[in-house]
Amino acid sequence: MAIVVVTKINRFHKQINGNDKVTLTFNVSANLESLFTWNTKQVFVFLTAEYKNAKNSLNQISLWDHIIPDKEHANLQLEVKSKYPLIDQGSSLRGKKVQLVLHWYVMPNAGTMIQDQMALSEFKLPDAYTS
Repeated sequence: MAIVVVTKINRFHKQINGNDKVTLTFNVSANLESLFTWNTKQVFVFLTAEYKNAKNSLNQISLWDHIIPDKEHANLQLEVKSKYPLIDQGSSLRGKKVQLVLHWYVMPNAGTMIQDQMALSEFKLPDAYTS
């Protein structure tokens, strides 16, 4: 089970080049202990923001990532600021609905890497810039 909740929109503004830029703070709660077996070396986990606009049916931006080295560190309870900003090539983020998706890659000691993902929550960006 995993939950990600946006707790604050730190900054939402239009850059000089015309692109929208957002930085967020969010809570991550995820128990990924079940991904660890005798063959698991580590797990790479990352959070994406996904949304549609007139140009693309899917825009995917990585907001945060983390390497989980072992099962003892796989129960995440974190409040984090986005490691990477949400930047749209244009100004289509105002009032946009954004889906947060947790992705992970299980890196084995031997064999094929396993990947999966889980859609977690949606939030709506403000209708006006907040800088």
